[in-house]
Amino acid sequence: MSKPTADWERVGDRFYRKIQLYTAVFDQDLELENYVVVGAPYSGAVAIYRDEDKLQAYRGTQAAKSSIDLYSCAGKLIRRINWDKGSIRGLGWSEDEKLLVVTNDGVVRCYYDLQGDFIPFTLGHGSEEHGVKACRFWSSGFVALLGNNQLVSVSRYDEPRPKLLATPPADEIVSWALIPPAYTLSRSVEVLLAIGQTIHVVDASECEDRMLQNGPFKHISVSPNGKFVALYTDDAKVWVISSDFQNRLSEYDSKVKTPPKDMQWCGNNSVVLAWEDEVHMVGPNGAASKYYYNSWVHLIADFDGIRLLTNDVCEFLQKVPDVTEETFRLGSTSPASVLLDAVDQLEKKSPKADDNIQLIRPNLDEAVDICVKAAGHEYNIHWQKQLLKAASFGKSVLDLYNSDDFVDMCENLRVLNAVRFYEIGLPLSYEQYLRLTPESLVQRLLNRCEYLLALRVSEYLRLPTNKIYVHWASQKVRISNEDEESICRLIVQKLKGKRGISFGEIARAAYDEGRGRLATELLNYEPQAGKQVPLLLNMEEDSIALDKAIESGDTDLVFHVLLHLKKKLPLASLFRTINSRPMAVALVESSAMDQDWELLKDLYYQDDRRLDGSNLLLAEALAQTETTPKIEKLRMAAKLLQDSRENAFQVKAIDEEQRLLRMQDAFDKDLADQHNRFAGLSVNETMFRLIKMGSAKRAQRVVSEFKVPEKTYWWVRLRALVAKRDWHELEELSKTRKSAIGWEPFFEEILGAGNAKLASTFIPKCTTLPPAERIEMWVKCGLLVRAGEEALKAKDMNSLEVLRTKATGSAVHEIDRLMAQLAPNKR
Repeated sequence: MSKPTADWERVGDRFYRKIQLYTAVFDQDLELENYVVVGAPYSGAVAIYRDEDKLQAYRGTQAAKSSIDLYSCAGKLIRRINWDKGSIRGLGWSEDEKLLVVTNDGVVRCYYDLQGDFIPFTLGHGSEEHGVKACRFWSSGFVALLGNNQLVSVSRYDEPRPKLLATPPADEIVSWALIPPAYTLSRSVEVLLAIGQTIHVVDASECEDRMLQNGPFKHISVSPNGKFVALYTDDAKVWVISSDFQNRLSEYDSKVKTPPKDMQWCGNNSVVLAWEDEVHMVGPNGAASKYYYNSWVHLIADFDGIRLLTNDVCEFLQKVPDVTEETFRLGSTSPASVLLDAVDQLEKKSPKADDNIQLIRPNLDEAVDICVKAAGHEYNIHWQKQLLKAASFGKSVLDLYNSDDFVDMCENLRVLNAVRFYEIGLPLSYEQYLRLTPESLVQRLLNRCEYLLALRVSEYLRLPTNKIYVHWASQKVRISNEDEESICRLIVQKLKGKRGISFGEIARAAYDEGRGRLATELLNYEPQAGKQVPLLLNMEEDSIALDKAIESGDTDLVFHVLLHLKKKLPLASLFRTINSRPMAVALVESSAMDQDWELLKDLYYQDDRRLDGSNLLLAEALAQTETTPKIEKLRMAAKLLQDSRENAFQVKAIDEEQRLLRMQDAFDKDLADQHNRFAGLSVNETMFRLIKMGSAKRAQRVVSEFKVPEKTYWWVRLRALVAKRDWHELEELSKTRKSAIGWEPFFEEILGAGNAKLASTFIPKCTTLPPAERIEMWVKCGLLVRAGEEALKAKDMNSLEVLRTKATGSAVHEIDRLMAQLAPNKR
């Protein structure tokens, strides 16, 4: 087994390595020099599209058809997207492996799953008129250069809002690049434009000239961390400067007369130039290394290195990680290097193994950590095992060591080796894997329909597997040619008992494919009504959606369905739909009671609920301030009930209310008084106010019109006269022979009003009361002597004695005299 240092090359004071990932990548018939080749971040898929600017040999109509082909890094075709939507001016990837295609007229398609499904949007800002010349992409957005030199920025793909940047000069743009918003002070994307002899920096608000010379610059490239900018000058030199254009860090003379086809960063440490079959890697301080190929080479940059892609081979060029260099560098005496040698001696059963351990004993824990980390950066499985063996040997000697990092690294390497396999073609580095996260890696496997591996990785890393099953089932309903019953049965059998499965998502996939019946059947297995109902509404299965919502018991969900039905159906159809569903009727009724009485009236009419409809009209009548509309509402309420014997009482009451309103309206006109209006008063209140206002004759009309009982009229009359303080009228009433309510109420009401003298005139008329109560009435009026006379008539000595204690002045002698008259009788 060759040493890991065999593919290392020193460039300046750093070591770089070129790792061969895959061989025989593309067919020799595929002329890569005639294609635009763009790779997704984190060793993702590679999109190739025939370069429209290059002449091609005619190969027949079939071969002339354009397509965007998506390959793995190993050359396995993932998807072919047929293209006939115009000239492509931008092809790029997002961080989460979405493919962005920008056409000449400013239309953008975002392909989100490597399967041909896309979301379109347009750039606007004159892109249709001036056309798109080129695009530059970053992890979550891109900038489009228009034909009039304007720059349009899109910073998000989930909610694309194209934004026009500041206006640059109108001169020819030789080359350009961008600095992502995450690495700029303004938090806005900055675009570097090579115009003439200098560089212009354009952001959202301004365009600034950096005052450089030695232009024009044929290529511009920004490092992944946004700190450095590489410029390729017209005299074949590469400048590396700081991104604020204040410091020139290094210079390299390529001595090549023709400019390179591409220039990209290899991590943040070096710049790679690519001609047709020649690659120069420029390290710090202008040191360089050269590589030669037998065919055209394409550069695909990543944050920690660069992929070199030809028809024959896919390689990964990167700076040797520090822990790897420390462990494997020739002549290294680091603890990790000694520990690795110790495990080699152990395999040879040499006693030197123990000597090595004793030599690094103080730094053994550090050596174990470095060996574990170095194993992660290795692509060769043999050296992964050797490093992990060394770490295992070292930690077995230590008394205390936390093995979590060792266990995690073993798990990560097993996953990485599985996805690096050529049939999968995801040659992730360890650093890329950490940034990508296991969850995103599983999503990439799903996009490639690698369900078995995705399932095993998820189970191995203890990740949820429900999304894998749902994705498999969704793909099954899209591509299967079997009948719908067989597909449904197969999916249910496979997913039965699996936790967290959303049959709603699978049903939506079936519906999107035009398989409505299959979607309906699958929804029967969805336990969450909230996922069933929206799709059923989209499928126009309104009745089923309403039943599912009612079964869930979620009133908000039922309201959602009802609102949808109200917008869609005529009222008659809506009521027919809900009539057999009491819960739906109740919700419509309660909602309409607060918001829409007209809808409620229609509901009651449709359901022949006359009394409820009448009550609603009565409520509207009560809310009216004018008499005429109020009477009209009452008339309509009575009309609803007039054909029903059961509601005869209600009809009569409404009729009386109408007559009362008419009389009150007449009274208001005759007895105009803004502060004492009759409208809205009851019959008794109307009589009370009429009597109080001195209109006894009108009050009599009310009595005769509404057949007011005599006792009621006497009570109202009494209280009105007392309120009016009409003592004369009350005195005249005391002269009448008989009262319908008796005379005690007269006494109580008048005495309560403070007229004890007039109240006392009614005491003799209260002949039905016992003497004790009449005595008390005289006392309340302050007439103790008359109370004594009443006690004398009743021969009540005890009452006289009580009155004697209350009497003062001359009343004392009168009480004594009365007591004396009663005393002999006692003897």
